[in-house]
Amino acid sequence: MIYVILVWKFPIFAQINESDTLTFQTKNTIISSWQSGNVDLLAIRAKLDLSASVKKKWVCKSQNSFLYQEIFKRKADEDVFSRNFLYYNPHQIFYPFVMGFISTNFRREIDMRYFTGIGITWQGIKSKNHTLKFAISGIYEETRFKNYVFNSDFYTQNNSNIIATTRATAWIFGKHFVFDKKIIVHYDGYVQPSFERSENIRWQIDAGADFILPKNFSIVANILYTYESAIAISQKQEDTIVTFGFSYALKK
Repeated sequence: MIYVILVWKFPIFAQINESDTLTFQTKNTIISSWQSGNVDLLAIRAKLDLSASVKKKWVCKSQNSFLYQEIFKRKADEDVFSRNFLYYNPHQIFYPFVMGFISTNFRREIDMRYFTGIGITWQGIKSKNHTLKFAISGIYEETRFKNYVFNSDFYTQNNSNIIATTRATAWIFGKHFVFDKKIIVHYDGYVQPSFERSENIRWQIDAGADFILPKNFSIVANILYTYESAIAISQKQEDTIVTFGFSYALKK
């Protein structure tokens, strides 16, 4: 038997956009599934995104997620991801920001990762139905692994489970209402090469679509792909997570 629960709290948007004129936005999602019998499976996915405007020119945005999975009562994932931004005057074409990220990743044996930095966003397209943005930033990052042995001899010979580096980051963000606003397509992604070691690079793309149904219902689908070159030994560099389900929206 399988149980699936999808909960959305109001107000809901396909993706939180800091340059919207709303004073406050939030998007909350919980997806859980449980299966027993020939296959034992437990999965919980939760997301909490919010944006708040402070004195009009300052906007705080926080995007947070949690993933837990067990297969045959053996833990497969227990990940926390939180990225937080402070923007100044995000209604302009160009605007600066500061950011701070914190994450863990059970599969990749990451106990804790944080990075912080500053950057600037270019709002290339901003219309009623289309938003497209690009950003560049510089960050300092520190990652503490559970393992001391890596797929790179350079990091293994340091005899440390911590990799610290500075990175450049290039971002893209898009949200589009298409087919008479019957579908909302949204995506964001980034690539982060290390300044010190060119072979230390990672990227991520998070893309999805909301198919709008009558009475505030919609079908939702999402794919998250991540790649990381410098990893603990025996781990894979790529991960893909696909989710889909139904949602009900209340908006204010």
